[in-house]
Amino acid sequence: MNELLKRAAELAGRILKNEEVLVVTHIDADGITAGTIAHTSLLRAGVESGIRFVKQLDESEIEAIKDENTFVWFTDIGSGVLNMLDGIEFAITDHHLPQSHHPMQLNPHDFGYDGAFELSGATTTYLVSKYLRNGRTLFDYENDNSDLLPISIVGAVGDLQDSRWGMLKGLNREIVMEGLRKKQIAVLRDLRFFGKQTRPVAKMLEYNSDPFIPGITANESGVLNLLESLGVDPWVRWIDLEIEKKRRVVSALVSLAMDFGIPYTSILRMVGECYILVNEEEGTEKRDAMEFSTLLNATARYNEAEVGMGVCLGDERAYRRARTLLQNHRKNLSDGIRFVDREGIEELENIQYFHAGSNIPDTIVGIVAGMCFYKGNREKPIIAFAESDKGVKVSARATYRLVERGVHLAKALKRAAEAVGGVGGGHSVAAGATIPEGREDEFLKLLDRIIGEQLRG
Repeated sequence: MNELLKRAAELAGRILKNEEVLVVTHIDADGITAGTIAHTSLLRAGVESGIRFVKQLDESEIEAIKDENTFVWFTDIGSGVLNMLDGIEFAITDHHLPQSHHPMQLNPHDFGYDGAFELSGATTTYLVSKYLRNGRTLFDYENDNSDLLPISIVGAVGDLQDSRWGMLKGLNREIVMEGLRKKQIAVLRDLRFFGKQTRPVAKMLEYNSDPFIPGITANESGVLNLLESLGVDPWVRWIDLEIEKKRRVVSALVSLAMDFGIPYTSILRMVGECYILVNEEEGTEKRDAMEFSTLLNATARYNEAEVGMGVCLGDERAYRRARTLLQNHRKNLSDGIRFVDREGIEELENIQYFHAGSNIPDTIVGIVAGMCFYKGNREKPIIAFAESDKGVKVSARATYRLVERGVHLAKALKRAAEAVGGVGGGHSVAAGATIPEGREDEFLKLLDRIIGEQLRG
């Protein structure tokens, strides 16, 4: 921990030597919050800052960044393409599997931590922001950008870093504890479904898909019958229910999940820690870190990441636009799931896959893949293809059980993608790639073989 913080201070000092810095960040909840933290802390320190949101760092994107001819701070991105950054002065705060060590990189993997769940792009960036203030580096608990801490937690939750155990662990935990001490956040043990702040209980249960509970998920009449049997008003918000009624609902959901053979680990994750942003209005998406992150993801998936940054900064107009995008996002996810229902999931020896073509946007095909895991074989990673303007987008998801058996999707996708002329990376449990059109079959054969080697290894 001390060595990691020392690197954070060194990066801050190097960043502050520049009069102007371009922040380049990823377009998802973790990237939006990381970029917002970097951009805001730079401006407060008296450094001119611009920001660019990118889907991935390929050759064309990197050349465009070089043309800016300025110092670049990569957040939630960059570690996987270190060998392509020659000619750029940069700092990186990322948590994805790095190509190599670098003195201008802060990445938990370099210090023996797992970037899949111990530190996200946003929380890594927050650690550097604590040393950026008034044009110099310092560590002052009274004046250390700690008001940016809550959105770093939103980023970590948006990256699903709390999904394995139903809570944030590792270095993320240290930031949670700091937030509690400074009364920036509160931690509650509660049901971990989207909509606790904003939706009637009936709709919260109907639209939940993690885990998918037959007879409840996507089944309005099933939800209403369950709530009626429990004596629970279906049209009040979860946050307004008495604690005893909440317990009845949770107990019933757990029983149903067990009856349908849903994996025990998935059942455990139904209830866990929920992170409340105490300075945000109750009953809004911004109050709960999970709902906040979903709102930000909706802006990112539809190429309006600047709107997400505006939400992080308290812009009410941006917030209204984000809520509209979220409604559209939910519809597209439902349409995507129906497409997979119609077309089905194909199985190879060690993996399963579907090809969405242009039927599912490349920005959400990974989410759809994760939501459709219950339809396929949970003993095999699921791979999804979709058309994109850069070629064919590949998104992969695994279970933590598969990871424990040896699967590492980032390593597997990187090898397979590079073998067919593409690029790939990510985490052990979730990863992505872009490959040339027409190389899907070759990619699948390679990936199937690599995953098999990992399982046998």
